[in-house]
Amino acid sequence: MTQAESGANSLEPVEPVELYGAEYKRDPYPLYTKLRDAGPVHRVRFPSGVGAWLVTGYDAAHATLNDPRLGKNHDLGNDRWRALASIMPEPQHAQLQVHLLHQDPPKHTAMRRLVTDAFAPRRIDALRPRIQELADILVDAMPADRGADVVACFAARFPFLVLAEVIGLPAESAAGFRREWCKVVQPVGPKDPGRDAYEGRLRALQAYIADVVADRRANPDDGLLARLVAAHTAGELTDHELDSMVFQLLVAGQEPVTNQISTALMTLLRHPRHLARLREDPTLLPAAVEELLRYDSAFELTTWRFLGADDDLHGTTVPAGDSVIVSLCAANRDPARFPDADTLDFDRSPNPHLAFGHGMHFCPAAALARVELQVALGTLLARLPGLAPAVPVEDIAWIPAVLARGVDSLPVTYTERV
Repeated sequence: MTQAESGANSLEPVEPVELYGAEYKRDPYPLYTKLRDAGPVHRVRFPSGVGAWLVTGYDAAHATLNDPRLGKNHDLGNDRWRALASIMPEPQHAQLQVHLLHQDPPKHTAMRRLVTDAFAPRRIDALRPRIQELADILVDAMPADRGADVVACFAARFPFLVLAEVIGLPAESAAGFRREWCKVVQPVGPKDPGRDAYEGRLRALQAYIADVVADRRANPDDGLLARLVAAHTAGELTDHELDSMVFQLLVAGQEPVTNQISTALMTLLRHPRHLARLREDPTLLPAAVEELLRYDSAFELTTWRFLGADDDLHGTTVPAGDSVIVSLCAANRDPARFPDADTLDFDRSPNPHLAFGHGMHFCPAAALARVELQVALGTLLARLPGLAPAVPVEDIAWIPAVLARGVDSLPVTYTERV
């Protein structure tokens, strides 16, 4: 029973709703509808056992994302949260987790200012021809007519190629990046049998980041990575802040886009008439991408937020240091904000979805993600006629990530490669 369902407004514990399992990951929306109908705040539990207060509903989500009482710095978390949260082990947590996503003003403001120019819409639009070229290179390498795993061949590779161009990662450094390092944002508990392998990936990624920083220090240019190194030299960033920001760019800058491409493709394959319409009329791509982001977002849940003192959150008393999570997916399917919210509608307007968050932590690379999604989907639909799932979409496993949605494998067929 949730906090809202119990009618309680106290610090007394209530039985949490479990947010995990294959069926939940396959389709979380029936549960979100039930929770949203019951109230805006609910006690939930994640696979590690850590509890959180989940915010559902568009208005409550929007207000929470803009609430100045809620901080992102992990130091605000209480001992109860820290004991079970699957955060990185030390020393990596202190060295890699002090990036933008886990900072509050004024530090957040200063750090964000260092990256905004690189992801400005005008600059990203100017890069669109190069982004299109990278997409075509990947499709050129796909089998001519027998089908392929579109995640392995395209979605898992395209965002990194684009990211390297945008942030100024040299080709030699890019060639040494291993995709498995992206999974370090899905940490495993100390008793998990995969813990040693996980920590090994963390150490390897740290070594890679150190090499990238050293290279950009020795070979400065006007790219974002080199500018961050220059900011460190000027005393604007500490050693750990520099490493954390490079870490965030390399991991958060690609894995969510990979997941969103796969999630959008899953939606289109489940809606063949929408897929056909989009193929026939590419001018729909900008609006279609916004609706696909609303309909099923790869950013299912936000990362932790914390109150500095026991306080009221939409009618529920939340203890200081407990984690507060916003369900972006539940907000984006709220019928109080979106008519026929469970219907995919490329003509929906306005479409003020929260797929990129809101407020000071709104995704700084949203413009880049939008262009990547438009180019990726437009290219795949135009160049792979007859695109269809090679297996029943119901049989495709969704990734078990706590906060994200996507699939690691998506086998498709097509009649030819144009």
